[in-house]
Amino acid sequence: MKTTILLASLILVANVLKSQNNMVLDTIFANDQKNVALFFPNPIRQGIVGSDNYVFNYNREKEQYFGLLQAKPGKASNLLIINANGSIFSYIVSYKEQLEKLNYFVPQSESIGFEQPKFTESSDSTNVANLFTDKTFYYERFCSYLLTRKQRIGSIQKRKNGIVLSLENIVFDKEELYFVIKIENKSSLDYDLNFLDISTQTRKQGKKKSLQRISQLPNFKYDVPTKVAEKQIKRMVYVLPKFSLSNDKMVVLELNEKNGERNIKLKVSNKYINNPN
Repeated sequence: MKTTILLASLILVANVLKSQNNMVLDTIFANDQKNVALFFPNPIRQGIVGSDNYVFNYNREKEQYFGLLQAKPGKASNLLIINANGSIFSYIVSYKEQLEKLNYFVPQSESIGFEQPKFTESSDSTNVANLFTDKTFYYERFCSYLLTRKQRIGSIQKRKNGIVLSLENIVFDKEELYFVIKIENKSSLDYDLNFLDISTQTRKQGKKKSLQRISQLPNFKYDVPTKVAEKQIKRMVYVLPKFSLSNDKMVVLELNEKNGERNIKLKVSNKYINNPN
């Protein structure tokens, strides 16, 4: 019985994805002079744009029913919205200098499906549904998406003996900070990773200056390698509970090599932590 229900659920998901692929998406036009408002039937839990020349702003602290879209000149992209009830909306977004419409009231009928499949048999179906609602599943999906984006928070990197450690992006989502990290091996010798830690440090002023270090334990790590081969690049994501820093504090990424001395400490200003993407 469990196998039958699991198979049925996977077929259901496949059919939803197939119907999405065959669907002709509506286009929403925006520019950088005016805000285009989108009102949804349920509060917005997540809004994602596919290109950096589009920005969709919504309240991430307190779920609300509307979001604001702006665009810069460039190629068309897409906008994915997930409501608090799990319903999904997808649109093409495009830049247009003259806008004919500034407000969109989106009906529930425009939803392309639900994030979580629904089942009729309570006991076994609950176990299958957990595959789609489990926090790990959400982490993996969102981290994978972040690794495909070209968005950057700044040029933050440090190198040593052909090894380059970079912090590409910091993204805030659902009370957590996602650190997108890159390790590049430009040397001719493989790099065996011992650990990569993230901590906050405070420098106290006074007659005796001391350095306080507090480790930030991640809620989740995605695609962390054990080895970075010569001439290769590895990118990963660390998910940390949301935090902010005062002016006398900073974040330090510490990369440590196993059985080696190519260790790197990358210092990150508090301004990047307090102003994530």
